[in-house]
Amino acid sequence: MRQDIPELLRLMRALARFEGYAEAFAVTARDLEERGFGPQPQFRAKLSTEGELGRAIGMAVYYLVPFTFDLRPTLVLKELYVEEEWRARGAGELLLRAVARDAQRLGCGHMRWDVLNGNAGAERFYRQQGGRREEYWLAYRMEAGEIGKLAEGRD
Repeated sequence: MRQDIPELLRLMRALARFEGYAEAFAVTARDLEERGFGPQPQFRAKLSTEGELGRAIGMAVYYLVPFTFDLRPTLVLKELYVEEEWRARGAGELLLRAVARDAQRLGCGHMRWDVLNGNAGAERFYRQQGGRREEYWLAYRMEAGEIGKLAEGRD
């Protein structure tokens, strides 16, 4: 919901610090408003809250790939983050279950996500929830500079 944007942004910044890219983090509240609540939302988010004031302690941010080989959408879990003091207390599991319910409701054939290399706790958590490590595919990426070089190449 729109009123959750400040808490979502706070948790996104905390994740950026945890994963080591805080200096490159560029998302603003306006970005979340436009991209998450505009006419064509680009992502969905769930928050886990704790306490009388409803302070967010965890988040799940995800989006859909409309179809793949089976003509069903794939739900891509982009971010799952729970504040350190709340880990191993059920918040992550509740968030992942809420996302799975959304995947089921949307007719998704698959859920996918990445785990930060070396984050054994996250790997253990996902295995406990029924996830399995993808052995078939390797992740690749290209930065803006390389995208420009490729785009400017000769046809």
